[in-house]
Amino acid sequence: MFDLTGRVAVVSGAAQGMGQATAIALSEAGANVALIDRNIDGAEATAATCREAGARTLVAGTNVSDPDAIADLFRQVDVEFGRVDFLGNIAGDGHLAKPEDLTIDDLHRVLQNLVVGRFAMCQEAGRRMLAQGRGSIMNIGSLASSTALGRGHVAYSMAMGAVVQMTRELSTEWSSRGVRVNCVTPAQVTNPSLIARMNDDPTLEARFVSGIPAGRMGQPSDIKGLAVLLASDASEWITGAIIPMDGGNMAMNAGGTPGHQGGKVQSFREEASK
Repeated sequence: MFDLTGRVAVVSGAAQGMGQATAIALSEAGANVALIDRNIDGAEATAATCREAGARTLVAGTNVSDPDAIADLFRQVDVEFGRVDFLGNIAGDGHLAKPEDLTIDDLHRVLQNLVVGRFAMCQEAGRRMLAQGRGSIMNIGSLASSTALGRGHVAYSMAMGAVVQMTRELSTEWSSRGVRVNCVTPAQVTNPSLIARMNDDPTLEARFVSGIPAGRMGQPSDIKGLAVLLASDASEWITGAIIPMDGGNMAMNAGGTPGHQGGKVQSFREEASK
């Protein structure tokens, strides 16, 4: 049920983090992969790993906030592969600012990137999936899709809330025609920018982990099994779902006490060294 041999996946943000992990997992399951990232060198390195698993690859530096560039990307995919079976809609940038200080230009930029760009990716992939009568889209949202983070995340949270509702609408419109659309909502998953913030503020990791009953930060590799599941026939009746990938964060009441308190908490450094 998890075999992706002969299928084609388009993955944005493929140079690092969850995008990289998703692309590699799909290639290991047999898929061919189009890897999208502004960091071409990083995407090429990911592509090399995918090719070692036997995948054909296409690398593109597409600006995923630009619908015209996205349309051109999918024309390249048409030429190279002739089909699209899975979209990992992962790349996108937020912007931190207090609500009273957030400029409208910065708000527009975040919404363009995380909402308009993600919709354009869904639309281009969805048109091709509808024509072939099958396909699966995995949007990446956030805990901020459903609950407030504070700390200057207002623009990001507004955008991620829209990604969740876009997922529900697309699923409702397309599922009867063979196209499934789901959204994964991670908690804090380590990436270079988050690691830099935690290195600058030694208290930050402990604050994050205090809300995660599993007792550790997320790692990019945590997305791998879920991505393969959603890309495969094993999830053929899963659509319109908002799937937390958060170590139990959403399940715990704000006043709850995770069981790891008083025990050992695994730091991101320990986890990354495995």
